[in-house]
Amino acid sequence: MTPLVLIPGLSCTAEMFAPQIAALSPHRPVTVASTLEGDSMAQMAAAILRDAPPRFALGGISMGGYIAFEIMRQAPERVERLALMSTTARPDAPEQTVQRQALIERVEAGELETLLREVSPRLVHPLHKDDQTLIDTQVRMGLEIGADGFVRQQKVSIKRADSRPDLPTIRIPTLVLVGDRDPLTPPIRAREIASALPGAHLVIIPDCGHASTLEQPQAVSAALEEWLVA
Repeated sequence: MTPLVLIPGLSCTAEMFAPQIAALSPHRPVTVASTLEGDSMAQMAAAILRDAPPRFALGGISMGGYIAFEIMRQAPERVERLALMSTTARPDAPEQTVQRQALIERVEAGELETLLREVSPRLVHPLHKDDQTLIDTQVRMGLEIGADGFVRQQKVSIKRADSRPDLPTIRIPTLVLVGDRDPLTPPIRAREIASALPGAHLVIIPDCGHASTLEQPQAVSAALEEWLVA
């Protein structure tokens, strides 16, 4: 079976995909790429490609989707199918960059854990904002990535390319998945990607925010299983 490589989002570890690894690994090799190497999307993608199988299915969530677009620019012949989850093809808007820079300043001032506990409930569906296990998971991942990783990944995300011009060139089976109440990359951004991709299948997960793989793990795993055999 085709190996699957998953790329986590900003300040996230392999734990972001724990439910999907459990569901999918009995049927194929599943690895979670490291996002701790490189000071640009190009360098991060090159590091992942260096360690990836010769041919693989690729899935990325949030920042992991940005990296997946860069992998498609660098080595499209190695990717058999693509899953873009809770992400956007657009570059950072000016107001997003201002917000990121404010977060960077707080983390550089020693507020990483405070910031993670403040922001994590805002990323999920309103039904899940009081789910302490879910919030603790996000905080734990962020602390594992650490302040330096947080700052570096924010700076890399600020400088990412506009991937919209590349969308029509991606002609492999592609899953575009988003939560119905994603506050960071809402369904309109997922529809924009799916409408420009010749082989796209759009899935909108109900009762779900930005942390889709953890908020609605069964629905996301089922969508990935269907995509992998389509």
